[in-house]
Amino acid sequence: MNDLTDPFADFIATLEGIWLSAQSFLMGVMAPGWRQNQVLIVVGLALLSWAMHGRCVQLLESYVRSREGWAKWQLRFIVQLKQRLGLIIFAVLAGCTYFVMQNITWPSRSYLIGLAATLAAVLVGTAFAAQLVHDRFLRRIVRWSLWVYATLYLLNLSDDVAGFLDNVALELGEFRLSILTLITALVVIGVLLMMARFASRATASTIRKNQDISPSMQVLAVKGVQLALYGVAFYMGVKAVGIDLTGLAVLSGAIGVGLGFGLQKVVSNLVSGVIILLDKSIKPGDVISLGETFGWIQTLGARYASVVTRDGKEYLIPNEDLITGQVVNWSHSDDFVRLDIHFGTAYGDDPHQVRKLAIAAASGVDRVLTFKPPVCHIVGFGDSSVDYILRFWIKDPTGGLTNIRGNVFLALWDAFQENEISIPFPQREVLMLEDSKMSVRNKTGAD
Repeated sequence: MNDLTDPFADFIATLEGIWLSAQSFLMGVMAPGWRQNQVLIVVGLALLSWAMHGRCVQLLESYVRSREGWAKWQLRFIVQLKQRLGLIIFAVLAGCTYFVMQNITWPSRSYLIGLAATLAAVLVGTAFAAQLVHDRFLRRIVRWSLWVYATLYLLNLSDDVAGFLDNVALELGEFRLSILTLITALVVIGVLLMMARFASRATASTIRKNQDISPSMQVLAVKGVQLALYGVAFYMGVKAVGIDLTGLAVLSGAIGVGLGFGLQKVVSNLVSGVIILLDKSIKPGDVISLGETFGWIQTLGARYASVVTRDGKEYLIPNEDLITGQVVNWSHSDDFVRLDIHFGTAYGDDPHQVRKLAIAAASGVDRVLTFKPPVCHIVGFGDSSVDYILRFWIKDPTGGLTNIRGNVFLALWDAFQENEISIPFPQREVLMLEDSKMSVRNKTGAD
């Protein structure tokens, strides 16, 4: 029982020591002397920094407006600099004052000024370092964590707090996990994951610039590099803090079985994504049709494929549907696509002339290939028309299919109007006999 209360007793003793130190500091500040003078100097430097802040911000804004062609990261740096310009000025003034007083008087008479300058500089440094984290919530956590650690370290309280956090632990047999170990693991893993993120971005940029690698293999290589780097970073982080994962083997196995049943679709989509990338059946830039969805592949993700249609809609299609369903890839082996158009003309029109006019009209439409000339054939004799099929080739399915069909139909219309070729439509005649009787039912069904 005493072992369980010792960490809390040590923490209470640490808090009492901090409180006594704070009381002693306040009493020293209230009494006339160099400690009070240092506090007054720090307050004066803070007021001077606040007064200089407004003018320096104006100068910085005018300088930025006078320059053009700034990169995005430079503009972000200027924004961060503007927000913390007052604190930077205070750190510089306090540091200069500390340096001067260290050389003209006793070192103890400028200790508080040096501490204030160091804390201000650390606060500025942690704020800029936290900008490496893109997520806003995580960025705030990183910034405040760095600030708290730096403050405790400068106040010589880091060892006491670390001892308390190490004593508060969860023990299961030989397995022991303390709060200090957990925090250390999170910090180390976070740093390694951040480094792995930068490395994966640089590697991905290099892979995408290589024109000898196909788009699908580029995506697969990038995903493989990211998975490998993140996995190595996590494993190194866990081993660096001394956590033995063998004690969690049974628990992790049970969790893995549960996740396997609960995430069947997710795993299926992941495996399907790997298969798609390996067999190169679908790659970024391909034009596909899946059910009522027609568009081109924008990106291939680990779980889904992004398909953008002609009307700007972006469909996120699971990879499993691309494997198990019937997909029309209009540009799988090449970009040549043949389109068919059905139409009919009256029986009184010469079919030989109709075929020539249809071929000439389709050949004059943009995007229709001329080295693969259009063809027109009679496919049947209908009730009111002679039925034809017009076939032509295009090479850019990403430009759309409906618009090119519409242009060909419009060219046929113009050609038929100029040559008096008629397009029949069904007509019906109704004959009323004089002796016939018709009965009309009302809504209730009676005559």
